[in-house]
Amino acid sequence: MSDFIFNYIPVFDLFLLHLGFAFSQYIALRSGVFSLATAAFAGIGAYTAGILSVKLGLPSPVGIAAGVVLGTAAALFLSLPLSKLRGVYQAIATVAFVQIVVSLNIYLEGLTGGAMGLNGIPHTVGTPVLFVAAAGVAYMMWAINRTRLGRTFDVIREDEAVAVSLGVPMARYQTLGFALSGGIAGLFGGLEAHHTYALEPNQFGFTFLIAILSYVVLGGRSSVLGPIVGTAVLIALPEIARPLDENRVLVYGLLLILVINFLPRGIADTAIDRLRLRRVARSGSAPAKAGKAVET
Repeated sequence: MSDFIFNYIPVFDLFLLHLGFAFSQYIALRSGVFSLATAAFAGIGAYTAGILSVKLGLPSPVGIAAGVVLGTAAALFLSLPLSKLRGVYQAIATVAFVQIVVSLNIYLEGLTGGAMGLNGIPHTVGTPVLFVAAAGVAYMMWAINRTRLGRTFDVIREDEAVAVSLGVPMARYQTLGFALSGGIAGLFGGLEAHHTYALEPNQFGFTFLIAILSYVVLGGRSSVLGPIVGTAVLIALPEIARPLDENRVLVYGLLLILVINFLPRGIADTAIDRLRLRRVARSGSAPAKAGKAVET
């Protein structure tokens, strides 16, 4: 039993890291921003933490904190042009930003190590730290959903015209959601840097972007359970079916097509909706039966 747990700790660590990135994507979509910039923010956080540790010898908590700050700052900077765009144009702009960050990581050889990557990052982050970080972010998302902020995000995401008619300062709330997305991605980018020893530029490129988006779309974009379920399924799938690992991106694409067509709200959100409908049906049927009994 202990050998089994030991063998699958790396998979669990990967799940925790990618769950953090999934929550970054989740909060951006939840606030009505069609952003795919999580990969860029993660790369900024990871390289910031790695460079400060390797080049300057700073402690890992300092580097990780700096990654959070720079990830948030990058999101705030990017939110200015994004506020003038909508829908697919936001997605295109954020994909372009991801490519810019990847290119900088390649060409700034003296700082980032270039195409060879950044190596020798101290391994100071283990499973307990990743678990606490992932649980903390999950709780924060749950808490946001139960506040006025979460309800405002829902209104903006569902219908921007209604949000404007209600007097909601949409740009302000979307900037806040996007800043949270950047900070969370920067945090887990820094954690990944100090967990995996090394970084390479394409690690946070297009393939990473597709994976993170798949987690949220597959699980669901409304509930906190959505990113958890989506990440768990797509991390576990290659482990269950080893031949699928080499065609990971293809599998992700096929699953996205199937989910969008048959479960547009995602696995977790669809299940939650059905449970709510059953509860409503049961609570509605009880009074009806009682009424019939009185009539007889």
